[in-house]
Formats: sequence, structure tokens, C-alpha cells
Amino acid sequence: MHVVIISGAARTQSRSNTAKIIAALCEGLNSSGNTSEIWYLSDRKQWKSAKTAFEENQNILFALPLYVENVPGIMLEFLAGLSAKERPGTRISFLLQGGFPEVSQGRCCEEFLKTLPAQLGCGYGGTFIKGDMFGLSLMGEKIGGKLLQPFIEIGRLFGENGVFRPETIETFSTPEYLSEKQIRMSNGPLRYVQRFAMWYFAKRLGCKTKLEAKPFCENELQEAWEETR
Repeated sequence: MHVVIISGAARTQSRSNTAKIIAALCEGLNSSGNTSEIWYLSDRKQWKSAKTAFEENQNILFALPLYVENVPGIMLEFLAGLSAKERPGTRISFLLQGGFPEVSQGRCCEEFLKTLPAQLGCGYGGTFIKGDMFGLSLMGEKIGGKLLQPFIEIGRLFGENGVFRPETIETFSTPEYLSEKQIRMSNGPLRYVQRFAMWYFAKRLGCKTKLEAKPFCENELQEAWEETR
């Protein structure tokens, strides 16, 4: 089976969590004799080739990050330029990843994704949702590698079945909701750990202001203006 994988992430390939997930997925996918090609919509020079690959192949996988509870605008723009296929046989599947730990955060986007294949004259191969991916690029290779490890097996299973089967989703796409115990821990002792982690991530991303900053408060706007004088 040959799979065309199209990344709907707006970040460039070198900075994209979605790109890292795709690489792990392809490791499993290609291990069982399948082949794949990857196109990144963050590079508009690839759009023409990605469109041609969509038109000429029957196994399509869109991989995307959850963006404001739905699909990134760059992917919507690309989809708007596709024409519905006149001949049946093509199947579109989706891999949706996000920073929130709860899979339920992606359900709204999933419902939208379900509508797309029919609009493009294609069948639907399922949507796999995986959360808690926010720190993938910020935690270092060792921890990041552990986060990516399940995607190798997910890719292998996708290569065997050509779709995201319910049992694969049930096994790997968890948790739907955080348990009451997890919520209590997050609101209790873990909040200090989470605060430190967010400070660390913010620093890695180049943030130079305090996490509790309120830039739209009148006093802080005044202070910021005075600092520029």
C-alpha cells in the first residue's frame, strides 16, 4: 500500500510536532512493506505536488494539529483548492494531535473532519486523536522519543488495515476525560510542577515576561509604555 501523507500544520517542518509524529508513524507504516510520501502545507511550494498526489493516489492521510478547536486555516485553504474525485476508491483518514491531554478536546474537530471525504468524492478511513503533545519539541530527545513511540505501532497497524480501526483508536487514543483523581492532583500538589513546566516551556519559546502578566490591564500597559521611553 502506498500512502500519501499531507501535513496540515502551519509550523515549518523543522519546528513542527506534527512532522515528528509523521516521521514516527512512517517508521511503523513502512516497516511492513508499505510506502509513503509526505507533503508539508507549511511550504507553499509543495502545494502543487501535494494536490497532484491527492488526485493520483487512493490512500490519503491528513495529519494536523488541533488549532482553536478545529482545523488550521492553511489546511482549509488547501482543501478549498481540491476538486471532488469522480471515480470511487480513494479513502481519506486523519491523524489529529493536540496539546490538551483529554481526547474529548478534539471531538468537535473530528465531527468536521468526518464530513470532508464525502465532499471530495472519497471514503472515510477514521480519525485518530492523540493529546498531550504540547511539549513534544521542548522536552528533549529522550522524553520526546517516549512520546513518539506509540505512533510507530499506530503506523504499523494503519499499514496493515489501511484505516484507523476502532480497536486501535480505543487502545491508543486515551484518555477521553481526565479522572476525578487526576483533576484533584492537578489542582493540588501538581499545580506547582505544572507551573514550573509552563515557565520552562515559555522560556524555551523565547518568552521574556512573567507568566502572570496581564498585558491588557491599564497599569501594565502604562508600565510597558514607560519602559519604551
